[in-house]
Amino acid sequence: MANVTSLNVNGKKLRVDVDSQTPLLNVLRDHLNLTGPKYGCGEARCGACTVLIDGQMMRSCVTPVGRVGGKQVTTIEGLEKDGKLHPLQEAFLKADALQCGYCTPGMIMSAASLLNKISKPSREAIVKHMDANVCRCGTYARIVNAIEIAAGTAKEVAE
Repeated sequence: MANVTSLNVNGKKLRVDVDSQTPLLNVLRDHLNLTGPKYGCGEARCGACTVLIDGQMMRSCVTPVGRVGGKQVTTIEGLEKDGKLHPLQEAFLKADALQCGYCTPGMIMSAASLLNKISKPSREAIVKHMDANVCRCGTYARIVNAIEIAAGTAKEVAE
């Protein structure tokens, strides 16, 4: 039997008719057409599905949609405001921090979580925080550089 769940996604109040145990990722992608969060491993290990729940990073592939009712869910689509990219999105472009792009939304959302907690993290703090996200293309140095650009701590832009 399906349950109606009220959600607040990217600043919009929405209702979905799904079982409360349905993974949030499935609801975002299949019911709300928000395809930024990606299915990677399905075990909360790769980070491709990362979203923010009340500003904290969460792996949406293992988060039941019933656990996020009444909380603010932010996906990569919700970072831009009034057609202007979020500073992290701009920094990822500037640093050429994406190759295939599959991991990029999860990387940016994880980085946003870090910058919500620490506005000017050290390189070591960035590396430690981002260690839980996988980039199969290996653009890790550029990803770290992009986060430093967004935080205003970059010494140089990756080439």
